[in-house]
Amino acid sequence: MSPPPMDSTLSLSVSAFAAEIDSSGGSGSTPVNLSSTSDGTEGGDPSATAMRVTVPTALPMAMSQDGDVTTANNCQIVNHSYGAVRVKSVSITAASGWKLTAFGNKSILAGEKVDSNKLGFAISIGSGQQKATDASNANTQTLIDAPIAGCYMTGVGDSTGNAAKIDYAAIVTPLSSAVTGATVANVVFIVEWDTAA
Repeated sequence: MSPPPMDSTLSLSVSAFAAEIDSSGGSGSTPVNLSSTSDGTEGGDPSATAMRVTVPTALPMAMSQDGDVTTANNCQIVNHSYGAVRVKSVSITAASGWKLTAFGNKSILAGEKVDSNKLGFAISIGSGQQKATDASNANTQTLIDAPIAGCYMTGVGDSTGNAAKIDYAAIVTPLSSAVTGATVANVVFIVEWDTAA
């Protein structure tokens, strides 16, 4: 006689264990166990809290014929995650054919050759301290190398603190020809959980 066919499905159950108290005034200790899963059920796939943060798709700016640069006033980083996050670092890299230079008054670029393609850039996050490029490296510079005031955002449940406004400014060397939407640099925001450790 052949054995009965094996069921290909396996049923798992979660058992609750009892701690016995056998005298008046006695106590029993019961652990509270947590499982973090993708779907919030005990049997779900193990998973950490999902991170969902958006950064601007562009930091637009426009330069007048007199060299005044205006920037957008509605750029922000928004935390759509349940957990709190922080901006760990911000760096900027010049686009091909462009160079980073020290940020300051536009007059410091007045002596530069036209079409030198130099950019001085400054940024602040969440009304924190402004950080700016200098003359140390024409290709890539780190503007923020660790979380500072303004870089911290609460989880999405707190709508008063889950976004950080980005303020930025720039100076640019004169241009002999008009440009439209030209990429002159790329800013990289690195975001991490705001952990207790």
